[in-house]
Amino acid sequence: MNEENNEHEGSENKEVHEHYRFLVDPNQTSIRIDKYLFDKLEKISRNRIQSAVKNGYVLVNDKEIKSNYKIRPRDVIVINLPEEPRERTQITGEDIPLDIRYEDDDIMIVHKPAGLVVHPGVGNWSGTLVNGLIHYMENKDDLPVMEGNTPDRPGLVHRIDKNTSGLLVIAKNEHAMTHLSKQFHDHTIDRTYYAIIWGQPDEDTGTIDEYIGRHPRDRVKMSVFRDRDEGRHAVTHYEVVEPMYYVSLIKCKLETGRTHQIRVHMAHLNHPIFNDSMYGGDSVRKGTVFSKYKVFVENTFTLLPRQALHAKSLGFIHPTSGERMEFDSELPEDMVAALDKWRHYVTHQKSRTL
Repeated sequence: MNEENNEHEGSENKEVHEHYRFLVDPNQTSIRIDKYLFDKLEKISRNRIQSAVKNGYVLVNDKEIKSNYKIRPRDVIVINLPEEPRERTQITGEDIPLDIRYEDDDIMIVHKPAGLVVHPGVGNWSGTLVNGLIHYMENKDDLPVMEGNTPDRPGLVHRIDKNTSGLLVIAKNEHAMTHLSKQFHDHTIDRTYYAIIWGQPDEDTGTIDEYIGRHPRDRVKMSVFRDRDEGRHAVTHYEVVEPMYYVSLIKCKLETGRTHQIRVHMAHLNHPIFNDSMYGGDSVRKGTVFSKYKVFVENTFTLLPRQALHAKSLGFIHPTSGERMEFDSELPEDMVAALDKWRHYVTHQKSRTL
C-alpha cells in the first residue's frame, strides 16, 4: 500500500490487481473496516490502510467505502493495488520432503517440523509446506482454496507457526475444504497441543478466555485485549501434565484458533512458552539468575532453539465417510531432550536439599 499519493485517484483510473480478499465471518461484530484490516494485515499500519481506502483501493461488495465504514457479517472485502501481486501461478512446486501420516482421496494429515513455514508470504515465497504440497500433487490447481483465503494457501484449512511443530489436516478437494472449514468454524475440531512453559500455574487445570488482536505497536505480535472491539474471542483450556517447579509440561485444548493463541494466552498468565522469543520466554523467568543456573538454561535453549510448542493431536469428522478420525503424534526430539534435561536438573536439586 503506497502512501505517496494524497489525492484520491480511484481504482477505476488505473490498472489494479487483487492482492487480498476477505470474507467477513458471520459472527463478526460490527467494527470499522480500517480496524478490521489492521488486525488482518501484518506489518501494515492503520494509516496505510486508511490511505488505501481513501484512494479507492479497498472495495466492500464491489463498492468503494470510507475508513469509518463498519463491516457486516459476510461482507466481501477486496484490496486492489497498482503493483503486481505474487499470484498463485507464481508459486511453484518444490521437492520438499513431507511427513505424511495419513492420506485418502479427500484429506491428508501432514506432520510439520519446526522451522518450516506453512505457506508463501513476504520473505518466504519458496521453501514452504505449500510448495511441497504442490510438488507432491503435481498440479497446483488440484488443491482447493478456502473461501476468504488468498490464492497462496491451497489446501490449507488451518495453519501453525513456523517454529511450532505438529499435525495439519490438508483438504484435497472442494468438498473436503467446505466440510472441514465448517467444523473449524463451529469449533468441533479437537486440537491438542503440548507445551513447555516457564513456572508452574497455581491450578493444575484452567481456562483462559481473553480477546486476542494484533499488537498496537508491533504488527508481527498479537496481544490480549479486554474490549471485544479490539480483539477476537479466544478460549484455551490447559492442564498441567508434568510440573517441575522451574518449568511445566502442559496440554492445551483449543476452543478457538486465533493467531499465536496459546503463546499469547500463556504469556498473559505470566507463564510464557519456554524459549518463545516473541513473547518473553527466551530469558530466565523462574529461578535465580546465578551463573551456573543461567548457563544451564542457555544450554537448554540450545537443545530447543525455538518455542516449545507442538500440535500433538487432531480429531474431526471425515468429510465423506462421516467417521470420527483421530490422529496423534509423538513429541519431537528437541522437546524430549529439553524435558529430560529439566528432569535431571530438578532431581539433582532435590537430592542436594536432602
